[in-house]
Amino acid sequence: MARDAVAEIRDRIDIIDLIQGYVPSLKKAGRSFKGLCPFHQEKSPSFVVFPDSQNFHCFGCGKGGDLFT
Repeated sequence: MARDAVAEIRDRIDIIDLIQGYVPSLKKAGRSFKGLCPFHQEKSPSFVVFPDSQNFHCFGCGKGGDLFT
């Protein structure tokens, strides 16, 4: 994928809107959003989305990425 196309996709798609489709429990927590991880079973939210950097990380299972991963 060309760099220009990647940059345009990142500019047009809000990671919060995208991830809320998979993580309905996502709630604002300071400057980030926190919810139950879609990659493993958990009762306490450990999945965090960082809108400023457009990426996510689960502090429970270690999975993380951005719009493309």
